[in-house]
Amino acid sequence: MNIVFVTDLHGSAAKYRRVLDVAQKNGAAAVVNGGDMLVAEGDLHGPQRDFIEGFLSPYFSKYEKAGIYHLGFLGNDDLKIHDAVFVEVCRKYNFAVNLAQRRFELKGFEFIGMNWVTDYPFRLKDRCRRDGPGYMFQGQFGAGLLSTGEGFRELADRPAYAEGLPDMGQELAALPKPLNPAKAVYVIHMPPAGLGLDVISSGERVGSAAVRRFIEKNAPLLTLHGHIHESPGMSGVWKAKAGNTVCVQPGQAKTTLTYVLMDLNSMAMERFEEPV
Repeated sequence: MNIVFVTDLHGSAAKYRRVLDVAQKNGAAAVVNGGDMLVAEGDLHGPQRDFIEGFLSPYFSKYEKAGIYHLGFLGNDDLKIHDAVFVEVCRKYNFAVNLAQRRFELKGFEFIGMNWVTDYPFRLKDRCRRDGPGYMFQGQFGAGLLSTGEGFRELADRPAYAEGLPDMGQELAALPKPLNPAKAVYVIHMPPAGLGLDVISSGERVGSAAVRRFIEKNAPLLTLHGHIHESPGMSGVWKAKAGNTVCVQPGQAKTTLTYVLMDLNSMAMERFEEPV
């Protein structure tokens, strides 16, 4: 079964259109979108909702017509207050699947998604979690923010707020369990630590130790990641192994489209970077 994996499109209509074209030309059964789907500049409240309703809804209708599944979820740059709108739009179409904290079976393969990320310096904290007990918070660019229907709410005590939430390990443990791990594909926006899939522009490695432990413990067939756009360019690595599990993080640049075309039956895969 062929799939196209892409991540971190951040509302680029040109990239979205090209992805569907790639899927159709290569006989893909599904496009898997690894998160951060919406526009990420300016006031995010109105524009992100408009993108879901005005672009993604008619875009998903093209998948319905083509008989290609779109499996995806909103990411850390996509406001959590828009989750309900995204779910509502997905429910309009048989071929559009919200994969956040859910399991979906397709042609014998099980796709399980998770869109939480470890806490970072950026202000939006809607989907942030501690990596585990004793997690050391990074320096921050300002007070933490949560999205609300009336705008952003500033967190008076971000560490205390974070301590009251499940950590990454707990969120991973709460995910639906695959019936057959050998056919399981986890789509986890946050990359694992220690595999070269998590290198930021400074050279620092920021991957999740909890995600790495989860992969090694559960040994799925494949994990798909995103979040750190520049990592493949920094490390030279877009595909790695944790035990017997293949882990993929293609990255994404602003001026080009990066995606991975793969055959899940043979596990043959190739990364492409193209102008759009």
